Amino acid sequence: MYFKNVKVGQEVYGLVFGPGKVSSVWGDGHYMFEVTYANNHTVPYTEEGIPGWSAKLDFQTVYYKKDIDITTLDISPSAKTLSVKKIIKLRLKDQLEIKCPSGIWHSIKNCPGYVMEDYLENDQRHLFRKTIIQDIEDALTLEKYPEIK
Repeated sequence: MYFKNVKVGQEVYGLVFGPGKVSSVWGDGHYMFEVTYANNHTVPYTEEGIPGWSAKLDFQTVYYKKDIDITTLDISPSAKTLSVKKIIKLRLKDQLEIKCPSGIWHSIKNCPGYVMEDYLENDQRHLFRKTIIQDIEDALTLEKYPEIK
């Protein structure tokens, strides 16, 4: 298990929320530790690094900061700003990516719903794009993304 020996104060990097620190470690239970991020958002995680904000996710979204090379992750700006109508259409087709607070692009289905709502309420449509990477789990192997065409 990746976080078997996690300790309070260790620096981590969440693929959704960016850099953070382990703020609590618990004994037995489904969630083993909690991370507090720069925006004071706190997320519980399992021993495998699976977040508590989505029952649908079954893959690791947080890593020890020393173990992740963020230069291999896609943080490029969006090529164009989408309309609200296009955002909704792409979401229905599962072809929508969102730029998470960490700066990394993710499939909208792998990001907390309130992040999308907040972006749309604040007219931040430039933080959405049509899917470039078809399989988010392939992207999370920490290998370089293919060239953006």
